[in-house]
Amino acid sequence: MPDFDRMTAAARNALIHALDLVADDCVLVVGDDSAGSCPDAFAAAAASVGCDVDVFRLPEEGRPLQAMPEGMLAMLEGRTVVINAIAGLSDEVPFRLQWLKAVEDLDLRLGHSPGICDAMMLDGPLEVDYAEMRARARLVSAALEGAETVHIASAMGSDLSLTIAGRPIVNDVHITATEKGVNLPCGEVYICPVETAGEGVLVVDGCFGGDGNVPTPVTITVANGLVVDVASDNPALTARVNELMDTDAGSRHVCELGIGLNPGAQLVGNMLEDEKALRTLHVAFGGNQGMPGGENTSQMHMDYLIHRPTLTAVFPDGHEVVVLSNGDIII
Repeated sequence: MPDFDRMTAAARNALIHALDLVADDCVLVVGDDSAGSCPDAFAAAAASVGCDVDVFRLPEEGRPLQAMPEGMLAMLEGRTVVINAIAGLSDEVPFRLQWLKAVEDLDLRLGHSPGICDAMMLDGPLEVDYAEMRARARLVSAALEGAETVHIASAMGSDLSLTIAGRPIVNDVHITATEKGVNLPCGEVYICPVETAGEGVLVVDGCFGGDGNVPTPVTITVANGLVVDVASDNPALTARVNELMDTDAGSRHVCELGIGLNPGAQLVGNMLEDEKALRTLHVAFGGNQGMPGGENTSQMHMDYLIHRPTLTAVFPDGHEVVVLSNGDIII
């Protein structure tokens, strides 16, 4: 059995420091069987603060879900905070995007944890020093501010340039007046690059979406911000990535660049945690209209992670700043 008291303490730490949870909040926890004891731990943590709490459990039949189950939307009435402790299935992205839009439309605070498990709540990424992580986020954001493009390189062969001029640089380490959603565990700086710009290749050697680690590197070729080729030594893997890329007309457009900041996050083959780990970077393709500056519509949003990246910011006057060198923040 998991150490439920430790899980509850970790959840409480995250809810207070990332979501500003207070006793007056009315909380809805959405959970399912894949999340183990996590939904109950989040509910117990909120109750310990003094909040009114309800838990809505997703059905296990009919998975992957493509739409919100009956009665789910009605559960939002009167809420101030929503916590999603649910499966991170790639094929449930359309359902999750529908639900996130409903929460966003009501201007609720959100902790989003697709793929969370008991081990993640026990092994550190929720128990970090949030003030220190916010300081790290400010440092990385300041280094990128005003850049026209960023260049991503890696020992595996990544060589990708993305345009970020005019796009806000944000983070998920703490809610703000305008950005009321964070992942739990949190810990990244992210940007919506210009969706119609971006050239080069991203060689993925980490996990992607809810499918876990790639068994062999995947090379994603981008032209004018659009994925034009996917290649790997594994035909089934190539077919799977192409399947996700072909969800709809918008799912091949570049939509996010994210940089991991959480010192407690480990590489476990689960995107929710891996993308927050130090010395990682991820690029997503698909929809980003719910993100600051995002302009692309799609039912899909799929992250692809690389290890030990070098990230260079290029400014309009031509000068460059290396933000990450072989994964390490050096600014």
